[in-house]
Amino acid sequence: MFRILKQAPSTGAFCMTGCIQCLQNIKCLTGSLQYSTSTIPTQSRVVIAGAGIVANSLAYHLAQNGWQDVLVLEQNKIGSGSSHFGSGTLGLFKPISQRNLILYSIKLYQDLQDQGYDIGMKQCGSLNLAQTKDRLIALRRRIAYNIPTGLYCELLTPKDISALHPYMNVDDLEGAVYVPDDAVADPSAICQVLAEIAQEKGVVYKEGVFVERVLTKNDRVSSVITDKGEVKCEYFVNCAGMWAREVGLACDEKVKIPAYPAEHYYATTEGQHSEEETLPCVRDFDSFAYCRDFGTGFLCGWFEPEAKAAFNESATIPRDWQNHIKHEWKYFDKNWKNMVKRFPLLATSRPELVNSPDNFTPDGRWILGEAPTVGNYFVACGMNGNSLQGAGGIGKAVAEWIIEGRPTQDLLPFNIQRFLDIHGGRHYLQQRIKEIVGRNYSILYPHQCEYKYARKLRCSPLYSVLQTRGAVFGIKMAYERALYFDSTAALDDHTKLPEMPPGSFYKPAFFDFMQEEYLACREGVGIIDMSSFSKIEIKSDNLQEIITYLQRLCTNDIDIPVGAIVHTGMLNAQGGYENDCMLVRQSDVKFFMVSPTSQQTRIYEWMKRNRPADAQIVLNDITSMYTVINVVGPKASELLGELSNNDMQLAPFSYKKVNVGYASDVMLMSFTHTGEPGYCLYIPSEYALHVYYRLMKVGKDYGIRDVGTLTQRFMRIERFIPFWAEELTSFVTPYEAGNSYIIKLDKKEEFVGKRVLQRQKSQGVQKQLVFFQLEEIDPDVDIWPWGGEPIYRNGYFVGTITSAGYGFSSNKLIGLGYIRRPIESEIKTVNAEYIMSKDAKYEVDIAGQRFPMRAYMHSPIAQSNARSRRKYRPTVRKESDITY
Repeated sequence: MFRILKQAPSTGAFCMTGCIQCLQNIKCLTGSLQYSTSTIPTQSRVVIAGAGIVANSLAYHLAQNGWQDVLVLEQNKIGSGSSHFGSGTLGLFKPISQRNLILYSIKLYQDLQDQGYDIGMKQCGSLNLAQTKDRLIALRRRIAYNIPTGLYCELLTPKDISALHPYMNVDDLEGAVYVPDDAVADPSAICQVLAEIAQEKGVVYKEGVFVERVLTKNDRVSSVITDKGEVKCEYFVNCAGMWAREVGLACDEKVKIPAYPAEHYYATTEGQHSEEETLPCVRDFDSFAYCRDFGTGFLCGWFEPEAKAAFNESATIPRDWQNHIKHEWKYFDKNWKNMVKRFPLLATSRPELVNSPDNFTPDGRWILGEAPTVGNYFVACGMNGNSLQGAGGIGKAVAEWIIEGRPTQDLLPFNIQRFLDIHGGRHYLQQRIKEIVGRNYSILYPHQCEYKYARKLRCSPLYSVLQTRGAVFGIKMAYERALYFDSTAALDDHTKLPEMPPGSFYKPAFFDFMQEEYLACREGVGIIDMSSFSKIEIKSDNLQEIITYLQRLCTNDIDIPVGAIVHTGMLNAQGGYENDCMLVRQSDVKFFMVSPTSQQTRIYEWMKRNRPADAQIVLNDITSMYTVINVVGPKASELLGELSNNDMQLAPFSYKKVNVGYASDVMLMSFTHTGEPGYCLYIPSEYALHVYYRLMKVGKDYGIRDVGTLTQRFMRIERFIPFWAEELTSFVTPYEAGNSYIIKLDKKEEFVGKRVLQRQKSQGVQKQLVFFQLEEIDPDVDIWPWGGEPIYRNGYFVGTITSAGYGFSSNKLIGLGYIRRPIESEIKTVNAEYIMSKDAKYEVDIAGQRFPMRAYMHSPIAQSNARSRRKYRPTVRKESDITY
């Protein structure tokens, strides 16, 4: 067993007890607080499981807001879990959603330091290194969206880097980004200080108390069973860190929390420089390493590309976890040599290696929010290797969510409801987190960096045959989806199936395949497997009950004829989207709802919670029952007519059941998700292969081709179709997204969010979704926009590109983005006159270079252009290539 070291914030001394013991007459915080374990309260409004830095931040913020009836239960000692040690780095050079929370954390910790708490807070800045040209592009892209949103950062040359950090070797560097506001602090000290202040404000802490079970009543938290007794409560918050997943499973209605600890390594040295010397933190992304000064030495850590899951030999995460840690110096020998190459003065040091496991999540993002299956059960965990960084902002955000009953800021990227139950499996997590650790520092090329481990979990019935036809797969919601098809793949050699080529910020290597797919959809027939879309059946025996329920939830009038389809939004009380969906009326009392893939958990539980208590309405998730094939293109109707004995002439947004080949009860819907003509076939999954094979055989005469979801994505952008989690969020209204056609303010039934929409209609909106075509940019030479790029109007920052791609019809790079007034403007509302003013000149910043753009309120696609007149020639395959 090796020593787990802690450093006092100002002395360089080490503490073995888990608290901060400074040698300069500063009190030991653990000794100053009295955490009784003899008895626990029998009732508390809020019970928090865990007393790490996230839990203590939450308790602190609840107390700051006047919520004093809060009980914190810790199975060991305060901060004895993954908060016991950390890098202490605070980095703002992140995507905006993370940066906002981290920025608040830094401000909070600085306030604590200013109040006299010795927490080792030091604003030292950071250097973010680039060893390759692609890394430099990735950093320049980050600079582009961070500067106009309030973060100062600067691109440096190797010479500039040496001036800021004289101990660093810069010979192999392309450059670096300097962020002066980045800081370091002592995570253990902050953990203890937050606990102390929370207790002073009335929060009760109990150490040595083990949460055995969370009880529920009427699908809500009711009490917590511990080894010291039962505590009745209104809210339960799982901040149990490495044990969060197991605590979630110990609930009457299991809460599946997909977080699992990975081994996480640091090394500390001493005696390399003066303690008074302030050096910036260094993130050497291409070496998967970072380094900061640490007393008279350095603290070096790694986010290695192939990590190891911790505690594989244990059935559960052990409470005495320190006794189960392995010290594998040989495993990190190569990493240390790279560190010495970057900092030559480390060559003579004697490093102490520390293995400090931390929780990682399947996508590398925090897990926050209310559990989908249990009301008032909140989760805040999955800090992915740096609990300190987000803890301050996360504690505030979750506290406000509890107090207000809803998020007060956009937390959609971190919402626990982005997962399914399957993401929480132990074996799945142990595989996935092996690569998640390294993705913290990897270059994540847009749409080109798919996960390697824990794949082939959810597959369409068509998966295997699409694989033989050249499909290159990605995943969404654990569902394997064909991104594009390599039409040159050698189908007779299945050992060499096509793979995603190396990523690029420029024109992707597979662009020509996508263009072929587009032409099939535009001139012949394209086949897209869209089975991953979530599907919910809504039914009742009472006609008035189901109509009243759906009319209250939906912006559009859903009392449509049987066989009709309606596009509608479902909103929250603030008018923001909770769902964007299609509703198909199958009978008077039964509807079929289609929603985005990532909404499968979230919208099902949202609709369930918004169901009247006494209603007999039944919600069934039937996502896996149907395989969905989008048949897109001008010849789709002829093809389906040949395959079916039914009339294919359907009115737009209507449906009927038809036979396709020998398959019956196929739901034929007259819309596509591409903006092109065609149909969606909702096929009972047992018929899927038969229908697909028949389509491909007969479709040869119609120029049929397999099409991937990346091509479909570009097509929907070009048709100005906003999409969930990109353009549509809980903080965007239909008027702002340009979807006024789905709003029926004059329907007699009141719907959630209606008053906000009425006010926006009369007073105007403060942001508006706009379509852009980029000018004076060469798609074959220049870096592409991929989303997240800042938009400028007459030199002022006014918005951000939400999604971008290539417009095959216009042969231009395109994007969607929200436009606001400049922050300096006294006028806040925007309208078509402002957006389309002749004086308005728009530009987009792509990795530091600005390109002019033309704005449109509607999609400008021309129905006839040079590209569309080009004759489509489908790739010829031998008859033997298609198995029947």
